[in-house]
Amino acid sequence: MLNALFSFISRFLKRERRLSLGLYGKPNVGKTTLANKICADLAGEKIGIASPIPHETRTVWRKNGVKLSFNGKKMNLEILDMPGIADRIDYRDLLLYGLDEESAKSRAADAAKGVAEAMGWIGKLDAALVVVDCADGNPNNQVNMTVIKSLELSGKPIILVANKIDMRSANITRVKETFPEYPIVEVSALTGKNITNLYEAISTRLTS
Repeated sequence: MLNALFSFISRFLKRERRLSLGLYGKPNVGKTTLANKICADLAGEKIGIASPIPHETRTVWRKNGVKLSFNGKKMNLEILDMPGIADRIDYRDLLLYGLDEESAKSRAADAAKGVAEAMGWIGKLDAALVVVDCADGNPNNQVNMTVIKSLELSGKPIILVANKIDMRSANITRVKETFPEYPIVEVSALTGKNITNLYEAISTRLTS
């Protein structure tokens, strides 16, 4: 009887893997919108607040118990929505979004701490989604390269998410040409287009 119980528990744990999944990228590429979509679909509630003002996410937002079941594979995910990674944070840029000087300085200071916190998480994660704005004219930028290289050095599985395919200026070909060696899933986090493709990629990549 005891052996049967242990066998059942072992089979259950193998079916439902528990993994931490971090979302990385530049500010305003749609990380929180994507994290909200994933968490709403799979856990019934959002994880954070999306905003057009850069650095709305200034600390790591975490959501446990995000259950993904796809093609017979089950995972219990912890989603971590990371602050936007930036190589330059200047409070004066935030004034353009209507913030007063005090609020802009405070946001910029918190954003700098958030970048350090996000990068510090790389060694603790099981895998990462690197979110790229496919409407951005330059996906081959310093931030994307730094994040990807850091994840590579830590040995973490990476899935590139080409977000904002709903926009007229979206250019998925440019993203694919910039990152030919990585699996790329093109989605619209805002509309939910192709989100099932992302769930399939997560299920395949993280259980292979």
